[in-house]
Amino acid sequence: MSGELPLNINIKEPRWDQSTFVGRANHFFTVTDPRNILLTNEQLENARRIVHNYRQGIVPPGLTENELWRAKYIYDSAFHPDTGEKMILIGRMSAQVPMNMTITGCMMTFYRTTPAVLFWQWINQSFNAVVNYTNRSGDAPLTVNELGTAYVSATTGAVATALGLNALTKHVSPLIGRFVPFAAVAAANCINIPLMRQRELKVGIPVTDENGNRLGESANAAKQAITQVVISRILMAAPGMAIPPFIMNTLEKKAFLKRFPWMSAPIQVGLVGFCLVFATPLCCALFPQKSSMSVTSLEAELQAKIRETSPELRRVYFNKGL
Repeated sequence: MSGELPLNINIKEPRWDQSTFVGRANHFFTVTDPRNILLTNEQLENARRIVHNYRQGIVPPGLTENELWRAKYIYDSAFHPDTGEKMILIGRMSAQVPMNMTITGCMMTFYRTTPAVLFWQWINQSFNAVVNYTNRSGDAPLTVNELGTAYVSATTGAVATALGLNALTKHVSPLIGRFVPFAAVAAANCINIPLMRQRELKVGIPVTDENGNRLGESANAAKQAITQVVISRILMAAPGMAIPPFIMNTLEKKAFLKRFPWMSAPIQVGLVGFCLVFATPLCCALFPQKSSMSVTSLEAELQAKIRETSPELRRVYFNKGL
């Protein structure tokens, strides 16, 4: 097969069947692999070159199918699917596990005082804002003013939610208090994601036919995409924020943590990380990355345009973002 790799391998699509949950899970276990953030710029550019050359019918001598798919997934992990731009390192999905395990672990360790809640929720929402912007759908750029407004409003709303919930739980059991960070993160995702992707809700995201031919922009498609992402993100956070509190509540009554209280944060971070290694790809896989909706669910003008150009078309497709 060396040097004779066929040119009909569809690397525009994932390697696994995206109509099944298992296929999507395999895809996202590869895309969110934390080892991808250790790749050098040279390795990323080499993967990009292989992918671009293959799409143009150029196959380097000795390239195997497995090497082609590896290059495709390295490319997908670092470059935006709509714009082709290299994504900010901490905004890539491969950075989700190491970044979130550290931030979430600290949020759940230092949740008792208002300054600590304020600081870690601000750090978390700032990180979320970077991720939400980096993994937005579509290719329309946000202006600096739009980006600044979205960041300030999203972060302020999320932090205020966390402080409000923290105040409500002052007189409840310590175990319930441990769940405040999760409730705050869930509520904040509902605020942060739509605000950081508000341009999509205003002007729409690109919709295509099944062959990738662009048909126009749809705000209705953006609503569906953002809703799916919010659900995925909340469920993604759930295991790492719901399971460790029970374990930590038990461990803190034991002699070990009473003797070494400084071990609380590393243990919490480790527990969250273990949960996130599985929760991140599995929750990304809940909905297809190339999402779809019925033509009848689109805006009236876009429906009319599609009926003129492609009267037989029943469904349109779009990148939902992550």
